[in-house]
Amino acid sequence: MDDSIIGQTAPDFVLQSSDGLMFDSKSLHGRWRVIFFYSMNTSPICKRGCLTFKEQYDLFDSSGCSIIGIGPGTLEEVKGFRESVGDLPFPLLADNERKVGIAYNIPLHLGRFPTKSSFVIGPDNKIHHVYDWFFRPRRHVAKVLADISKVVGGD
Repeated sequence: MDDSIIGQTAPDFVLQSSDGLMFDSKSLHGRWRVIFFYSMNTSPICKRGCLTFKEQYDLFDSSGCSIIGIGPGTLEEVKGFRESVGDLPFPLLADNERKVGIAYNIPLHLGRFPTKSSFVIGPDNKIHHVYDWFFRPRRHVAKVLADISKVVGGD
């Protein structure tokens, strides 16, 4: 993952969520947030990542941090993925044309799958942390939560 994006303004976007509503990232300006990109709507690792963010959601929320998941594929594919992981306290968004993934410089793994990546974005709308999470979603979420605790505690 290219760390040169740290300190840059986070790209704004509007995507459709798995509940059929339009989600505008500008609605979270002024708040801490984590945007995580997962690579496949059928992957057990991506499912574990979503479930781990769900398991830790209350800790993120108590820090004033919102969580947004973005997946590849059509709205129907993202809806199916959401159904497979059960109820989530955060939105899952469909980035079928990879416009948002491209805006965040998400590379393709094996030339086909978006790299699983996460971004911590501050109330200033700047990117503070960037992460890849290939095969260890639980460690990944723990690292993101630890970094959120540091920056939110430092504000």
